Amino acid sequence: MFDFETSVSGIEYKVRQLADEVERLRRQVAESGHRCEVLQKALDEKEEQINQLKEENSIVKLGTRLAEKEDDTELKIRINQMIRTIDRSLGILKGDGMSE
Repeated sequence: MFDFETSVSGIEYKVRQLADEVERLRRQVAESGHRCEVLQKALDEKEEQINQLKEENSIVKLGTRLAEKEDDTELKIRINQMIRTIDRSLGILKGDGMSE
């Protein structure tokens, strides 16, 4: 009987150890799940922030392009004025009297 009781006690001890290990692993899984949820929420917030910054960046780029186009327009107007002035000067030199 001594061997049987020793075997049963050894099995009971191992079962308790396994139960404790299962409980520890379940807590660890629950903690990991919670941490995963927190990280996913943070990731979603960062992705939303990135999308907002991309939108702001595209608006800034559009504004920059529009500002550059205005500068191009002013430059084109100046060039046209200079060409007209040169044309008038050439007309005067030729004696055509070409003027606007």
